[in-house]
This record gives sequence, C-alpha cells and structure tokens, in this order.
Amino acid sequence: MLYGRSTELAALDELTAGAREGRSGALVLRGEAGIGKTALLDRTAQSASGMRVLRVTGVEPEADLAFGGLVQLLWPVQDRLDGLPEPQADALRAVLGATRPPTRDRFLTGLAVLTLLADLAEQGPLLCLVDDAQWLDQATSDALLFAARRLAAEQVAMVFATRDEGFAAPGLTELRPSRLDTGDAVSLLADLGLPPALRDQVIAESAGNPLALIEFGAARRDDPGSFTPVTVADRVLSSYRTQIAALPEKTRLALLFAAAEGRGDLPLQMKAARTLGVGLEDLEDAERAGLIQVTESTVVFRHPLIGTAAYQGAVLARRIAVHQALADAADDPDCRARHLPLATTSPDDEVASELVAAAERAADRSAYAAASLLHQQAARLTPDRRAQVRRLTDAATCALNAGHAGQARDLAEQAERSSPEPEDLARLAPVRAAVMFESGERREAARLLLRTHAAGPGLGPAILRTGATYGWFAGDADSVREAAERLASLGEADPMVEGMAHLVDDDYARGLPLLERAVAAGQDGSDAARTRALHSAILLGDDAAAMELAAAEVARCRAQGLIGALPQALHLLAERQVLAGAHRDAEASVAEAVEIARDTGLRERVAWLGGVPARIAAIEGDERRCRDLVRDVPDVGRVAGESALSLLELARGDYEAALGRLETAAGPGPQRHMAMAMATVADQVEAAVRLGQSGRAERPMRAFEAWARAGRQPWALAVAHRCRALVDGREEDYREAVRLHGQGRRPFERARTALLYGEWLRRARRRSEARDTLRSALEDFEGLRAVPWAERARAELRAAGDATTSAKATAENVLDRLTPQELQVVRLAADGNSSREIAAQLFLSRRTVEHHLYKAYPKLGVGSRRELARLNLV
Repeated sequence: MLYGRSTELAALDELTAGAREGRSGALVLRGEAGIGKTALLDRTAQSASGMRVLRVTGVEPEADLAFGGLVQLLWPVQDRLDGLPEPQADALRAVLGATRPPTRDRFLTGLAVLTLLADLAEQGPLLCLVDDAQWLDQATSDALLFAARRLAAEQVAMVFATRDEGFAAPGLTELRPSRLDTGDAVSLLADLGLPPALRDQVIAESAGNPLALIEFGAARRDDPGSFTPVTVADRVLSSYRTQIAALPEKTRLALLFAAAEGRGDLPLQMKAARTLGVGLEDLEDAERAGLIQVTESTVVFRHPLIGTAAYQGAVLARRIAVHQALADAADDPDCRARHLPLATTSPDDEVASELVAAAERAADRSAYAAASLLHQQAARLTPDRRAQVRRLTDAATCALNAGHAGQARDLAEQAERSSPEPEDLARLAPVRAAVMFESGERREAARLLLRTHAAGPGLGPAILRTGATYGWFAGDADSVREAAERLASLGEADPMVEGMAHLVDDDYARGLPLLERAVAAGQDGSDAARTRALHSAILLGDDAAAMELAAAEVARCRAQGLIGALPQALHLLAERQVLAGAHRDAEASVAEAVEIARDTGLRERVAWLGGVPARIAAIEGDERRCRDLVRDVPDVGRVAGESALSLLELARGDYEAALGRLETAAGPGPQRHMAMAMATVADQVEAAVRLGQSGRAERPMRAFEAWARAGRQPWALAVAHRCRALVDGREEDYREAVRLHGQGRRPFERARTALLYGEWLRRARRRSEARDTLRSALEDFEGLRAVPWAERARAELRAAGDATTSAKATAENVLDRLTPQELQVVRLAADGNSSREIAAQLFLSRRTVEHHLYKAYPKLGVGSRRELARLNLV
C-alpha cells in the first residue's frame, strides 16, 4: 500500500495506458532519498500487465563506467541487435563488448536505443524503468534521454527516478513526490506498534519522508532512547550505520564488498572476498536483517543508502583492500580499471597505463565523459610530469568531445600550468582554441593556433586550416592571410584558405578562382575536402554546387548515423533552399535540425537555426515571427538577423531604418564577403536609391560588382546589373539582369528585378511592357508567399492600367497542410522508401514514421503509398 501518492500513481497509470494505446511518453520522478521513488517504480512494474518491462538502476560506484547502465538495461535483449540498421547495431555491439569499429558519433548510441526500444515494442507495449538515474554514467544518460525525447508512437513508456541533484533532463515532464502529511504518516506507522508519544516523535523527526518514517519507527520501537542527527538524510544513514555496526565483522566486510563492487555481481564479489577470508555464509546475518536480498547470482541492497552506509562506515584501509581485491578478481579490463584508482594512493605508471587503455576503449565507444575521467585518473597516478601533461591534454580533448567546454578549459589550464614545454603547449592548443571559439573568443582562438604553429611547425596543416577558419569568422584578416602563407610555405597550399586570404584583401579576381578549385577538388575527395568544397561554394555564390554538396553532406550524416553533425548540415542545406525559393523544404530542414539539436543538447545551434525561418518570415511579411526569431539569434549570427529585419523594413518602405541597420551590421572584416556582399548589398542599394542617397551604397555596390564579375555566377551578375540600373537608370542594365536571371536559381531576386524594371517601364510610359514584366514579378512573389512584395507588384500593375489582383488563379497547395516532418516523410515514402528506411534516414522509429503517414494521408486526400506516389510533392 502506497500512502499519499494518488497524484503520482494517476500520472504513471496515464503514462502506461498511453503506451498501450500507441502513445509513447517519458516521465521523471525527482525527489530526495527516501521519498518513495523506488516504491512508485515497483508499483508501476507490478501494474504493467501486458507490458514488457526493462529495468536498470544507477549505481554510485559505476557513475563513471562507460555505458555501465546501458549494458544492464539492454543485456536481456541483445539478441535483437541484428535487426537494427548496421551503424546503429555496431554502436550497441560496441557498448555490449563486441569487437567493432569505433563509434564516430556520441549520439548514435541514443538513436540505436530508440530504434531497439521501438522494435521491441512491435511485439507489445514496453515499459522502461530507470532508478537512481543520478548515478548513471553520462554515456548511458545521454543515450536514454535522446531516446526518451524522440518517443512518439512506439508504445514505449519510460520512467526515470532521480534525486534532486544530477540527471538534468530538460524537455521531459517532471513529477516531484511530496512528503506525507500527518494522516498518511500515521497510516504508514500503524503496523509498527509504536506508542502514541513515540509515533508523534517519529513523525516529527521524519518530516514526512516515507523511508525515514519506516526506519525511525523501527529504530525507536527497538530502542526508544536512540539518538538521531539533525537532517533527515543523516538520520537515515545513521540508522543504517547503527544496524550495520551491530553485525559481525566478516558480515560488515562482505557488505563492503557488495557496496564497493556496486553492480550486484555475486560471483565476482565472492571471488574477491575469499582473498580476505570472507565467504557467502557471511552475508546471512545481513540478509536476515533485511539489509540485502541475495539470489544465486546477485546481491541487492534494500535501499541504496544502505550501501552508502556500508561503504562510508568502513575505514580507508579496508576500502583500499577491497577495491584491490575486486580489481585482481575482475576478468573485464574495464571493471578492473574502475577499481584500480580507488586502490592506488601513490603514482603508479602500470596502473596509469591500464587506465589510459580503458579511456581509449571508452572513447572508441563515444563515451567521452568516461574517457575524460579515466585520463584524469591516469594523470593523477602518472609519475612522469610530461606524461602527466599528455594525459591531462587527452582528458581535456575528451571533455570537449563530450560537450563539456568548461571542464575542457579547466583541464587544459591545469595541463598548461604543469608544463612550459613548447611541445606540450602545442598539443594543448587545439583544445584551448576550440573552447575559446565556442565561448566567443574567436580572434584569440585563431591567434593562439597560429602562435602554436609558429612555435612547432611540425604540427601539420590541419591546425592552420582551423586557425584560418576561426580568423574568418572573427573578422581577423591578418590571421587568414598568415595561415594561407604558412600553408604555402609548407607545400600544403589550400585553395580554400588561399582564396579566403585574397577575399579579405578584396582581390576577388584571384580569390574566387581558387575557391572554384576547392569546389572541384572536393567533389570526389575526402569528407574534409567535401566540407571545404561546400563552404567554398557558399563563398562563391555557386548555388548549384552548394545545394548539391549540402544535400550530399546531409545524406552522408544520415547514412553514417552522424546525428551530432546533422543539425549543421541541415542548417547549410536550409539556407540554400531558401535561396532557391523552397521555403517549405527549408522549414522542414530547420524543424528537423532544431529537434535534433535540442535532443542532443546543442543549445547554441538551436539559436543559430533561427536565422533561416527569420529570413523566410521577412520575405513573407510575417513581422512578429521574424522579430521573435531574430531575438534569439546569437551575436555571431547578427548579420543574418539584421538582414532579415532590414528586408522587412525595405518591404514596408522604411528605407532609412533598413539602410542604417545594414550599414551598422556590415562593419569591417571578411564576414562581409560571405554574408553581406551576397545577401544584403542589393538591399543597401535599393534603400539608398529610394532615399535619394545612392552615394551611401556606392562602395559596397562596387565591391559586389567586382565579386560578381570574378565569380561569374548568373544570379550575382543579374543582381549587380539591377543595382547599377537603380543607380544609373539605364535600361540595358535592367534587360541584362532579366536575361541573366533566366539562368539563375534565386526566384526572389528574379522577382525583385522584374518589379523594379516594371516600375522603370511604367515611369517611362511603356505601360504595356510594364504590365508583362510586373505580372511575372507578381507570379513569382505569390509563389513565394511574399505578401508585401506581391502587394507592391499589384499596386504597380494598377498604376500601369491593369486591375489584375493575382498573376494566376492559384489553388491551395495541399503540401501546406502538412507539418514539416510529415512533408519529409511523405516525400520519402513517395520515392519508394519503406517505413524502416525512412526511420533510419530521419532518426525516428518505424512506428512514428507510420504515424506521420497516417496523419498525412487524409490531408492529401489519399489512402495509400501507391496513391501518394502519383502526387506532385515538389
């Protein structure tokens, strides 16, 4: 009987009922030790009739053992791994100890867990219970939380029980069990036979904590004069220590083995315990006292605090001896590595080497947090100072890979203080620079890498390429030039870096051909070369190559399960889709990227992504949405935000505001070549001309014209001619712009050119030609839902003597009825992909894919995949 838990039980019953009905969900029970979380999990498991139950309990000694919790959870279902997509299956085989290639993405394991749980639920609803989640290793926590956040229609319910501290689970519903009121406390104590005076005292001392009520009640019943400390947690621990202290010495030692081992592995405990003269029979008194439960293969403490009391109550020498015995008895090298640091109090290079090997195994499984801790432990036990610094550096690198930038910084600084040697500082530099860059110190990051390379040129070209990239984003022209010069001096000239160096000097004629070489070289090159090719194509304004390369990068991330890298790839693809006028596709890409970034804790990327829908909102005239999205864009994305806002202002005729905003946002530095010259110079020119102050845009316009001529991209040449036509009023520039737009890929720019040319023709009293040109503009604007621009085109048409309110009769696009994720799913289904194939590509479960299809069919007026394939879904 659970007292005072009606709210919690109702929520848990609703969760499991939803899973039975095909609605997945996750819930976090958070509260202090003894509040009754485990009892709620027990009751949920007992009442989950018809559901398969998987259960795992976090163990404090295993909090830093890579994937220790996930092994416990998935061990009973490892036979199902063969049914997973190969990269996911390999990730889980690595977790479970099979010999497999290293896992490249730390989030792939979470995706594999999601797929495995969904597959298990195909046979019936599934309940996953996680107790003491605050003691799960981070790799396990990350994987389970990723799966929990992406549950939808898989018939899976997940419940996490955790203490107040630790196990942050943003995005999941949390429930905090309350303390018991007096009535429920009296009911709970009714069977203990306490006199009223003692009962009231126990209720007061327990402060409504159920475990404290039980333990204090039993203690006071047996010893009415017993003393208890002040806090509830200390009182409970004191009660357990008192019980343990009354046991025989060998029983206390057997409990210490159980507490130190932590996983409940009885054979291992007994193998180790025999070296100190302890046997299975020594557990009997503790078992009779109800402190532990013993089976043929396991020892489980009735409550985790009992294990804490057994461990903390032992003297240090005993704990060291027990950990050494467990390390010697362990067959698993990772288990041995967990106990060795706790058994070693002075530097020991052999032990340190074993810890390094364990760290490397953890990193191969993408358990970077565990690998970082193992490297730190190895450093502590390393007698040689230089080797110690190397291990601290490796610890910092792993911390950074785990997403712990602050910890990486601290470890790097600790290593730096330990050694002034140039070689050691050089190995540290990439970590320190990466942390600086992520923290906004971009110029400093670039300069650090260049200084490091100057001190140790044997470091190779990669550090210079990174330094150039950091310098570019920091607006540090000197760093970009210096990196290019050094690469050339090493015989490693990089066309992308060299091209960027010319761009910062406004030498487009030399810089853009080099970027063209980088694009060509990357088409069939390595992953790194293709990445450089993509960014080079963006700098060139080569929309066709950039779209192709961005789509290929997204496909690569999907195929290889690189879920951590996918949001950035989708971001780049979405930007290209906006330029191509594919707004709904861009919104689908961004929606998926945002969801994955949130599920993987990439909060900075979520904010960055807002710039894409902000641009769409600006084009479509949705001012409120645009301003809301821009508000969250980080400082480094300020140009994108200001560009969107200025476009809004330009559309509604607030030219002074638009021009002032763009002039302020442009500023000095190479970023202007990538963002401002390609996206907003045309806006500057139009605003300046409308104000009668074309001179304010003359300098950026000349730079843009030079860039367009050097790059030879049709859309850019068209925009350059349009800008010149606005300033000089020559029709031949308008005509050439219209001609070139016929070869380009940017419908919004094409429509703007047609609108401005139509205005020019009307003012020249060539009204018939003006009407034809303006109708073309209106058709493009309506296709883009560019409401304020379409209104301008209509107004010009009326002034030209055409009362047309629409370029053509337009029916509702049925694709607009779909959510972004439904749009992705139906397109993949229409191309013939199975639900499982779609799930693997979109990092969803098969059942969730079918749930989206089920909702999309009636919106599209179809009833099957065969009918879906007949629709135009472009």
